[in-house]
Amino acid sequence: MTVTLPRQADGTSDRDGRDGTAARETSWLVCGGCRAIIYAKRFVRSLRVCPECGWHAPLTAVERLTTLLDPGSVALVDTVVADSDPLGFVDSRPYADRLRDARAATGLAEAVVSARGRIDGNPVVVAAMDFRFMGGSLGAAVGEAVTRTAETALRERTPLLLVTASGGARMQEGVLSLMQMAKTSQALGQLDEAGILTLALITDPTFGGVAASFATLPDIIIAEPGARLGFAGPRVIQQTIRQTLPAGFQTAEFLLRHGVVDMIRPRAELRATLARLLTVGSRRAARTAVPAPRPAPSRPSVSRPSASQPSAARPPVPRPSEGDTLIVDPERLPAREQWESVRLARRLGRPTTLDYIALMIEDWAELHGDRMSEDCPAMVCGLGRLEGTPVVVIGTQKGHSAAELSARNYGMPSPAGYRKAARAMRLAAKLGLPVITLIDTAGAFPGIDAERNGQSVAIAENLRLMAGLPVPVVAVVTGEGGSGGALALAIADRVLMCANAVYSVISPEGCAAILWKDAAAGPKAAAALRVDARELLRGGIVDGVVPEPEGGADSDHLLAAHALRDALTSTLARLLPRDQMTLVTGRRARFRRFGADTLTALDDDRELDHELDRDLDRDLDRDLDRAGVGGHGADDDRDGRDQRGRDRDGLDEKESA
Repeated sequence: MTVTLPRQADGTSDRDGRDGTAARETSWLVCGGCRAIIYAKRFVRSLRVCPECGWHAPLTAVERLTTLLDPGSVALVDTVVADSDPLGFVDSRPYADRLRDARAATGLAEAVVSARGRIDGNPVVVAAMDFRFMGGSLGAAVGEAVTRTAETALRERTPLLLVTASGGARMQEGVLSLMQMAKTSQALGQLDEAGILTLALITDPTFGGVAASFATLPDIIIAEPGARLGFAGPRVIQQTIRQTLPAGFQTAEFLLRHGVVDMIRPRAELRATLARLLTVGSRRAARTAVPAPRPAPSRPSVSRPSASQPSAARPPVPRPSEGDTLIVDPERLPAREQWESVRLARRLGRPTTLDYIALMIEDWAELHGDRMSEDCPAMVCGLGRLEGTPVVVIGTQKGHSAAELSARNYGMPSPAGYRKAARAMRLAAKLGLPVITLIDTAGAFPGIDAERNGQSVAIAENLRLMAGLPVPVVAVVTGEGGSGGALALAIADRVLMCANAVYSVISPEGCAAILWKDAAAGPKAAAALRVDARELLRGGIVDGVVPEPEGGADSDHLLAAHALRDALTSTLARLLPRDQMTLVTGRRARFRRFGADTLTALDDDRELDHELDRDLDRDLDRDLDRAGVGGHGADDDRDGRDQRGRDRDGLDEKESA
């Protein structure tokens, strides 16, 4: 017997409760994606993923819980509420009859099942939706169940995982179903205020009121391949605006490019991904490996490789002595031509942000998108562990070849890149994780679209945000630190530089073109700007310099990464014990002092004003005498200046006070 597996409706409710249950009892199946013939047992062992095309068949809510949670850890949360039929709704059938039939077909009380459990030992509270139950539609009972699950997570201070599958609001309950969007959203907001990690797993399909509320509010959004997510379904859009939609519209892959979801993970990798995020996000001790995903109970098991590698697999590198971890004396750095430093900082072989992450950070999970419209490839953000300490890492990304540089926009972030960085910073603040920024950029991208999308606003908001982050922040200029585009990641408690890096208000060529009227005068401009680590350490712009291997960081990535790792760990060790007020006050004081000594000339300027007034009086008297004019005109003019002087003195006294 061969059974065709059904594909979920395009954002509409599945009223007949079909889920392909019969397919579980047959020997051969037809894939709902590629139409290939699949051996049923192999399909089940693959967690109901087609081995030919990777199409992910729908799972029930119970299958989601048993597949994701550790065996023996599942404990259902009682969220059952009374039936709601506020309108006495009848279409072709009474709403009450539809509810009764859905319960009989699925064995569920409603379209969501909630449970406590663990993923690789990490406690989590889960609400999993079931599309079979009236298309996973959001009614009062579903909204109440999701809200109670969130409140359980809040009360127990446990991360929340929401697994979504829905066609939208339950129309049979009228505007009451609309109110569930508000109720569930404010429940997520309370978890944000409490600093509790929230995760969403988007499965196919997730539309309407669910997509526009609790599905897209969590800190991190994971999607299965091909899962569709949107406010209006494709059919509704086409019927409303008569517009042809592009291929792949609203799929997970489309939304990843447009900054809506953080990552796409096939079903076999979900447990490992969730375990890493829960371990880092809840600041639990790391485990050496993450177990592979398990099939649902009573089905044949299959071994799967671990998605995380033990830290012992990394090659050991001798640590530098304590005195070599960070250079704080500028005299220990070689004096050289500034232009030489510029050329060293721009070498294509230097380690990029992703190179450093691969060599320093364990349990790395990269986040994507600004949650608005775009994912900027020139900005990298994510969570991981630095020597066991959970951290958020943010950095600009260049590349080692022309193709990589082009794909990464030459390391020049767009406004979406800075908004993505801001997202990661706010997540760090919520979870209490230190922030590390790695900076190697010629500057923010200066294009038409960048200006249209508010490049200057995005940079300014990052400056303000970083100044008040209640967690330790360490910034490192690893290559080029170009202008405000670099500063937008460098408002930190400690600002470090690699020995061959540069940091400047403008590129030497740009400065030369403006002031020397000749871009070829870049070396002169570099010398005048004093852009290298030695000069910036001497001036207090940076707090320390990370030594590089002989021949530069590009000569040995591994040694360069371990030198940076040691500098970061020693710096964080001094910052982590400090409370929020101490961190923020110290960081603001650090940047407040730059240029503050220039205000000491204010008193001299006021005295100069008085001298100028006296000179003007003398000149006026002389001119009037020569013209033979005297009397009240001159006196009145002088009296007017005297009154203005008294007014200015009064203003000066107020300013001084």
